[in-house]
Amino acid sequence: MDIVHDAARASDLPTGTIATIGNYDGIHRGQAAILDKVVSRARSEGLSAVLVTFEPHPVSVLRPDAAPVQLVTSEQKTKLLEKIGLDAVLQVSFNEAFARTPAEDFVRSFLHARLQAREIYVGTSFVFGHQREGDLALLKRVGAQEGFEAHGVEEVLYQGEAISSTRIRRSLAAGEVEAACEMLGRCYSVEGTIARGDRMGQRLGWPTINLEVDNELLPMDGVYATRVELPSFPATFDSVTNIGTRPTVYENYRQVVESHILDFQADVYGQRVELAFNKRLREERIFPSVMDLSAQIRRDVEATREYFSARRRLMDGA
Repeated sequence: MDIVHDAARASDLPTGTIATIGNYDGIHRGQAAILDKVVSRARSEGLSAVLVTFEPHPVSVLRPDAAPVQLVTSEQKTKLLEKIGLDAVLQVSFNEAFARTPAEDFVRSFLHARLQAREIYVGTSFVFGHQREGDLALLKRVGAQEGFEAHGVEEVLYQGEAISSTRIRRSLAAGEVEAACEMLGRCYSVEGTIARGDRMGQRLGWPTINLEVDNELLPMDGVYATRVELPSFPATFDSVTNIGTRPTVYENYRQVVESHILDFQADVYGQRVELAFNKRLREERIFPSVMDLSAQIRRDVEATREYFSARRRLMDGA
């Protein structure tokens, strides 16, 4: 998959394309439905499947205080888009001057003249451009004049409401990681580097890895059943993860992300890993003693073991 930076100025853009437009934060099920349609149409027509996106996020330029926290890192986003099968991501540089460009001008000058788009797919409620004047109706009107087709893809629902990045962020902020998994079509995950901690977990009898996270967003503080992907093995392991300040042991400690990997003992300091959140087990709380904390960790480990065993039995029986 090619990534073209500052695509509005680039001279080597793909032409004769099947395209979509948007920021695609998170690549959730609703966005994946659009991307899958773009890729399938491109394959059937022998054309390039492209995503036209804006960098940085327009809200971060126009209203910095309201800029949304991103659900994925740029590296995660690239991997997800490659997996879907896109041929190219065209990043259009967004600034205050570009923000004043009428949506129709952008459609005619870039999507039509530069990309020679044959078909464009967007969500039925998608809006873009100056004063949000661009929408599916505008794309259809200009397409009829210039010779390309524009199609709307219906929103994907979860519990009766359209899936959106905003809903997923709210779920994660409330610790509702199972709902986030359902809306994303995969479990929410963060990437980072394993750093050396204070070895408190080791002293309690439950050695942990401490993760320096790259992502902007973490689920609500608490204890979770998680899975750790270690590319160096390569393998993915069941784990128990605590997000919080460890109030039983410290006062006013910084937030940490630490995971006890079940049935695992290798030295993995300095490695890059991906940590996926499957189920919230409980809130983080203060225990009367470290012995009580250790006993609770044992229960968390057993709950995690049972959770993943049940999932595997369900999958084996499917």
